[in-house]
Amino acid sequence: MLSFSGVSKSFDQGRPAALADVSFEVGEGKICGLLGHNGAGKSTALGVLLGMVYPDSGEVIIGGCPVLTDRQNAIRKVGAIFEAPAFYEYLSGWYNLKILTAYSGAVDRKMMEETVEWVGLGSRIKDRVGTYSHGMRQRLALAQALLPRPEVLILDEPTDGLDPEGIVEFREQLLTLREELGLTVLLSSHLLGEVEQVCDEVVILQRGFKVYEGKVRGMEDGWNTFVIESENSETLVKAVQKLGGKKIGDLFQFPSELAAADLLEKLIEEGIRVTKFSEEEESLEALYLKFSQVAGKGDEA
Repeated sequence: MLSFSGVSKSFDQGRPAALADVSFEVGEGKICGLLGHNGAGKSTALGVLLGMVYPDSGEVIIGGCPVLTDRQNAIRKVGAIFEAPAFYEYLSGWYNLKILTAYSGAVDRKMMEETVEWVGLGSRIKDRVGTYSHGMRQRLALAQALLPRPEVLILDEPTDGLDPEGIVEFREQLLTLREELGLTVLLSSHLLGEVEQVCDEVVILQRGFKVYEGKVRGMEDGWNTFVIESENSETLVKAVQKLGGKKIGDLFQFPSELAAADLLEKLIEEGIRVTKFSEEEESLEALYLKFSQVAGKGDEA
């Protein structure tokens, strides 16, 4: 549904590229998280995707339409919350939607009413936007992004500034909309916990480079991850290596054909006095930190 292919972009000569040969894909109906520190290239990537930033090289395709050569048809498939949404404060939420959707073509009243209900603004849509809370403004921005019906939804820090209840509500809305409309979503956020709960996959950018693309949990194919503690950590590491495993941070990984019960038995046979043993999925936070550290070491080399 959405693909980047070898996209590069530099804004100033002599400075590192904002994007350096970045490629990734988001399949139809998937929610993909776009992660990275400030300056990693997330906003530039979204700008290229929306046709607002022209890349030095590479290609971006949305629903079969190339953005660079057929922007009108490509962007017609997209709804977006990009950067801080701006509204006419003295007008109602309803009239803001009518004005903003007029830029992309007329939207019938029934579709507008249905969308307003979807985002939970039914009781306040006729009030002036100047009276809206931050959370209500985000709902209005989401309604705008959903009109007319897009195939792809681009969200740039959509929960920024929301209170915990607002974040939970937005998460539930997003999952419901994906289910009901079959949306493909690219979500840029710094809230790893939220990304972990709503996204099927993630792309991590570091200093303009893609350093990871894959599952949210980051499980390596063919490997299982364990928490193992013992009375002697040095002896444990040697036994892990002997059994074909490897140490990743505070965790240990072993080939998936080695069942947990068999692994524990083998560790004991090696003389390891195990005090803690559990199999677990790697968290998104651990995944993010691991690839951030890998990128940092590569930059220093």
